[in-house]
Amino acid sequence: MALTPGKYYVNTSMRLTMAFEDEDGNDVDPSTVTFKTCSPSGVEASYVYTTDDELLRASEGHYTVDIAPDEAGRWFFRWETTGTGTTIAIEGDFLVQDSPFYQDIVGYA
Repeated sequence: MALTPGKYYVNTSMRLTMAFEDEDGNDVDPSTVTFKTCSPSGVEASYVYTTDDELLRASEGHYTVDIAPDEAGRWFFRWETTGTGTTIAIEGDFLVQDSPFYQDIVGYA
């Protein structure tokens, strides 16, 4: 899973990528690919390949998801797949910065 370097701000689009391989290191497409997020306030969202436009296949075994987090704080995510030799779950997190344009931050008028 790769995140673009830099800071992430509220309502700014970001792209997460994932590559799936078989036990021999060859790129492989799972039968299903699902990407889930959980916001700092506990709101969950789910994106399914072939159903949601945000989750796309870039090439064999390589997927991207474009999201725009709408809340500052620590977000959690999970990639889930099914299929012979490709049933996995990978989790991670990222931090979305406060912005005086979207949050009532002390010290900003």
